[in-house]
Amino acid sequence: MVIIGNGLAGVWALAAHWRHALRTRALWWFTVVVEVAVLVQVILGVQLVAGEHIKVKQFHMFYGFVAVIAVTILYSYRQQLRHRLYLLYGFGGLFVMGLGIRALLVLG
Repeated sequence: MVIIGNGLAGVWALAAHWRHALRTRALWWFTVVVEVAVLVQVILGVQLVAGEHIKVKQFHMFYGFVAVIAVTILYSYRQQLRHRLYLLYGFGGLFVMGLGIRALLVLG
């Protein structure tokens, strides 16, 4: 959900930058859901590592925490970049998708 969802949200937001018909409330609801999914996935991962003592590679955890920081930065810059909001969330969604892919690749 994190990888595909953020990728779709990013592409949708980038397309909405050029096509006004795509600028719907559904875009923002979808973006919120996939960004919250990043936070939920990291929280569940921390609980598994701490509670179940599951071993994972350090870079896997690093990419998860960077994804949370990226989502936080996207949210914090939304007012300053109001005139470029769709670009911010478009490229931000693709960046978070890339972090998810990278975290998945270093897992195995």
